[in-house]
Amino acid sequence: MVTMGGHGFGAKVALASAINNMNRTTGVINLEGGPLDHTYHEAYQELKSYVAIANKMDISKMEMSQAVKHINDNISCKKWAKIFI
Repeated sequence: MVTMGGHGFGAKVALASAINNMNRTTGVINLEGGPLDHTYHEAYQELKSYVAIANKMDISKMEMSQAVKHINDNISCKKWAKIFI
């Protein structure tokens, strides 16, 4: 079982792969998968803010427990925090 994700064209590939393998896919996470502009949607803004939080982490200077704490402290949605962990 797999959850796939992608950005841009990779988002389209992930979605097509998931559709063609639905019995082996648990989910798809796409960011800016076009051609529609979803940037104004609340869900897009929420995910984008969580990606920014994770992106600001300097994991080369963190223990795993510190990274998990940072994510749990800064990502308000516990389901998304679990995905990022």
